[in-house]
Amino acid sequence: MSKTSTTQSVKTTKLGGKVWLCAILFGLVGQIAWSVENMYFAKMAQDIGANVGNVDWGTIVSTLMIWLSAIMATGTTIFAGGFIDKMGKRKPFVAYGYIAWGVTIMLFATIPMSPATETLGLIAALLVIFDCIMTFFGSTANDAAFNTWITDVTDSTNRGKVNSVMSIFSILAFVIVFVIGMLTYDAGNTIAFFITLGVLPIVLGVVAIFVMKDSPNVIKNSNPNYWKETFYGFRPSVIKDNKMLYVCLTASCILGISQQTFFSYLINFITNTLGITDFILPLAIVIVLAGVLTAVTGILYDKFGRKFFYLPLVLVVIVATIVIYLMKFMPQNTYVYVIVVAGTFMLGALLSGGGALMSTFQDYIPKGSEGRFQGVRMCFTVLLPMLIGPLITMIINLMKMDNQSVDYMPPFEIFLAAAIIAVFAIIPIIFVMRDANKLRARKLAEKEAEEALASAEAVTEEEPVEMDELTPVCTCGVDCEGACPFGDDAPETTEEATDEDEE
Repeated sequence: MSKTSTTQSVKTTKLGGKVWLCAILFGLVGQIAWSVENMYFAKMAQDIGANVGNVDWGTIVSTLMIWLSAIMATGTTIFAGGFIDKMGKRKPFVAYGYIAWGVTIMLFATIPMSPATETLGLIAALLVIFDCIMTFFGSTANDAAFNTWITDVTDSTNRGKVNSVMSIFSILAFVIVFVIGMLTYDAGNTIAFFITLGVLPIVLGVVAIFVMKDSPNVIKNSNPNYWKETFYGFRPSVIKDNKMLYVCLTASCILGISQQTFFSYLINFITNTLGITDFILPLAIVIVLAGVLTAVTGILYDKFGRKFFYLPLVLVVIVATIVIYLMKFMPQNTYVYVIVVAGTFMLGALLSGGGALMSTFQDYIPKGSEGRFQGVRMCFTVLLPMLIGPLITMIINLMKMDNQSVDYMPPFEIFLAAAIIAVFAIIPIIFVMRDANKLRARKLAEKEAEEALASAEAVTEEEPVEMDELTPVCTCGVDCEGACPFGDDAPETTEEATDEDEE
């Protein structure tokens, strides 16, 4: 493999329409289901606490839900990923997992919003249990099975595009759930809200049964020791042999922590801190423009390589978050314009960078271990960011508590913290960039070898084997060299001829 092939544009592998359809449908609906949990499960606990006059109860329960859900998601993905590799199948886990996922979302429709005070303990237990059950099925179906399927059906020449599109879905799902929530939940109809959003995964699970297909190149893990293989990605020897995979995930983890310091507080920051009450249009503009930026960079990744984009994207995140922090010193009439411009670049860079790092992580996964590494990914991209990011924000909130009014106003300083944290992502990204050419060359060589092998197998199956034409051998028993003196009625063997002579 020449060096130029790793740095110049290469031909990307085209994905079939059915693959794109499955990636879009299951990716989007999966993010919608997660958005229900991230946006409304904790909000439901807080609203119930407010309705019964016990705000502390709502805060404690919502915090427990966030923490236990993150732990459940990571643990489930670790065990489910190993089991999926052992079974050598992804489709059944996606299909039936999405159906169960939707049913568990509907369970929240049974919880009353204004329960009796003496039932608060039971309600708290049900909220936490339902959330953990929902997370179990969601992590099995989406985090473990669907993400493994994406790794199976893509390669190093098209993963950037696919993962960039997938990263947009988290924001698009946020808007969809928010709009449905305004029409149902905010109007007091929580039953319609949870049933509507529970139906979507159920329908997609049924669709998966008929539409989704596993990659024919899936390698089944035949190791009989399932429990040992479950923690495959956490073995010191595996970490040593695949160190760049963990360096790549470290970069994703740091950017995730940076994002989690402010992402859950965006709505309150815009409405309460900035005082922008009509935020739907500015938010829509930011999401659309960030989505376009993410899609364009995804195409460029696959054409020219991702190494050229890592550092610029991190720098954009740092600059954009600092600009948002500096709004603290700007006149209020500039807030809308600054938040649209800075928000677009910040969100677009986060999504694009996340998509690039996810693609590189998938490139680093050893063949046949796709499922077992999904739990490792969850530790770096979900568990640690969700634990550390909100903790940093809580500390900042406590320090700024004296400046708060009646409404919760997230301080500008959370964006300054996000910028400082993002700076540390530059260190692992430099190592990822240095290894990019070797990784790209290796993956392209593997792709060419697979194509050559498939082509050779196709030729072997389709073309008949040519054999030399054989000279007919006469069976008359005489060395007649084709001029048989017995004609067409010659006996077949010498013994038969002798018997006839004796007769």
